[in-house]
Amino acid sequence: MRVVSLLPAATDILAALGAAEMIVGITHECDAPGLATTVPRVTSSLVHDAAAVAVDNHVRELAASGTPLFQLDEARIAAARPDLIITQALCDVCAVSEVDVRLLAARLIPPPRILTLGATTLDDVLHEIAMVSEAIGRADEGVELLFGLQARLQTVHQTLTAAAAPCPRVAVIEWTEPLYAAGHWVPDMIRRAGAIDILSTTGTHSTTRTMRTLRDSAPDVVIIAPCGYGLERAAAEGRAMLNRTEWAWALECSVWAVDANAMISRPGPRLVDGIEALARIFNPSRFSPLIAGRAIRLV
Repeated sequence: MRVVSLLPAATDILAALGAAEMIVGITHECDAPGLATTVPRVTSSLVHDAAAVAVDNHVRELAASGTPLFQLDEARIAAARPDLIITQALCDVCAVSEVDVRLLAARLIPPPRILTLGATTLDDVLHEIAMVSEAIGRADEGVELLFGLQARLQTVHQTLTAAAAPCPRVAVIEWTEPLYAAGHWVPDMIRRAGAIDILSTTGTHSTTRTMRTLRDSAPDVVIIAPCGYGLERAAAEGRAMLNRTEWAWALECSVWAVDANAMISRPGPRLVDGIEALARIFNPSRFSPLIAGRAIRLV
């Protein structure tokens, strides 16, 4: 089977299923472990790489004008001759629009099958891993992958339960300017890592919050996880944030930057890496040390 993945999380799923050899097209953002560097990149972004507020302004301008944030390379996709295209219907700011994908697919001969993902909870993510495995004829591998992920989640749960570990109050910041609290599957991750998300509810969209709301929620831990940012960039954003007067209250909290791009933003198997990392942040004495490159303490 020949698969074009238009979602980094889908590419992660395919790689985790041992199906990297099926992939004939990926996005400009895909970086799944074991992915061949020769796989064609079939998307590009119109959003400028800039400071958080500038990125937000540019996204709003493009959306207001009706301009897609991402472009599809139709010639490359056609040349890849996909049997299956995996896309998403969750967020047009994060990946290409499902409507654009379906219109393009209808022009291909023969038209490929479309699989649309749209998980909003951790359970949804696990279900969609099974969906992808079945769509590519790797159902057995999907069962094995899910068994391993569930076993790791169970290990975290059992460790926390056996220790009667405390549950810190946690605020996860998905964007710093304007201030967004992370939603969707992130509250699930916080709960499974042994803490309480004080800003969001599982399955709901990420939403803006005022600084007063964030401060008055009295978090014990603040997680800086800007959508799509790796650890180095998240840490730089966090340090700049903490230097501002309005963030002075946060210096009394435990503040961490995490590799959001790999472990928080993508609804795929690496969310379990994120849960394991968060559990080590919230209750470090109960677990082995954090794996280098996943998170760094700022305060």
